[in-house]
Amino acid sequence: MTTVVPTSEEDPALAVVRFTADLAWADAGPDVAEPQVTRLCMEAQECMVMGRWLDLASLMLTSADLVFSKVSDKDLECIFTVICNLVSKLENPAEELEVAKLISTKITQQPNDKPAMRLKILFNLYNLLEGPDSRFFVYMRSLNLALNGKVTEHIIPSFKKIDSFLKEWNIGVKDQRDLFHNIANVLKENKSSAKDSFKFLTKYLATFSGEDSYSMSEAKEEAVLTIIEFVKAPDMFQCDLLDMPAVGQLEKDAKYALVYQLLKIFLTQQLDAYLEFQAANSTLMKSYGLVHEDCITKMRLMSLVDLGSNESGQIPYALIKDTLRINDDEVELWVVKAITAKLIDCKMDQMNQVVIVSRCTERIFGQHQWQSLRSKLATWRGNVASLINTIQANKVVEEGLQATQGMAIR
Repeated sequence: MTTVVPTSEEDPALAVVRFTADLAWADAGPDVAEPQVTRLCMEAQECMVMGRWLDLASLMLTSADLVFSKVSDKDLECIFTVICNLVSKLENPAEELEVAKLISTKITQQPNDKPAMRLKILFNLYNLLEGPDSRFFVYMRSLNLALNGKVTEHIIPSFKKIDSFLKEWNIGVKDQRDLFHNIANVLKENKSSAKDSFKFLTKYLATFSGEDSYSMSEAKEEAVLTIIEFVKAPDMFQCDLLDMPAVGQLEKDAKYALVYQLLKIFLTQQLDAYLEFQAANSTLMKSYGLVHEDCITKMRLMSLVDLGSNESGQIPYALIKDTLRINDDEVELWVVKAITAKLIDCKMDQMNQVVIVSRCTERIFGQHQWQSLRSKLATWRGNVASLINTIQANKVVEEGLQATQGMAIR
């Protein structure tokens, strides 16, 4: 296979036009092919002379797209490296965006044909771009390509840099909403951890605040999905979904009110409330793929957390037994499970049959929790100030004694 890398003084862009045109017209015979190749090369030269880089990109992409399946991955990467490098010739951000749109749109038209290679080309294009608008557009195209071409594993590592990307792109709320939604879909397709998918679904829902009812309604399905993800996840025990308007709209929704009620049970109530809900809505639970036994396990842990949040910091074994609906010999087992899940820090006083709690995870962190934290911080601040005053007073007394002893020696 002929390599695309030029070995003469010919411009790389012109070499690519000639190479791809030769391949595209190869089956037509030399009498037809040669005039067409010459015509395309002349058009390319004219675009280069006139600085019409958008037209040149369009010309190069037309031929390159035809030979996508006819060349090796190495040659293909080389061809598109030259095409993508056209953006480096543009100084106007608007023109750069137009060329970036043209290239990325063409590359993503057939996501199932060498999707990993297409995604690599988009990554190369992204790194060549300077404008934040262009970069954001190409990244969104990359997400769609990864999802449609089923090569999500190649783009997931970039999610760790999303916060820095957001600062760089400086995009509006609507674009952030689309970004978080697409990332959540990619993670779901990849069957990544529920926590990762839940994180971006939550970010998506958080973009809906103060919206009109029509705009908010588009988030209903995702709000329900996020609630179900939280309830299903065996290792998630805290969230702020109840504070989000996109979730709050479900409370009085004819279709989804019960889903909202279920979330409220998991975040603010105990096992008995869940069992009552499940008995009345078992069909609904099954329709969302919720397993009753798994829900009981999670609600027992969350109920134990609720017991640990009382002011006394002590939970009688008998209260744990009754609340969790377990046997006497299972109490310490469930306490250990809660410790293992890092929900509570505590000691078990077997002699007095009580659990002494030193720290407890809050299921929700709303106004009440902030006030409690403020009160604790004020108390700690007062204690520290008192300690500092005591140390300073002792220091003054000690210095006085040392001075008195010095005078006695003289």
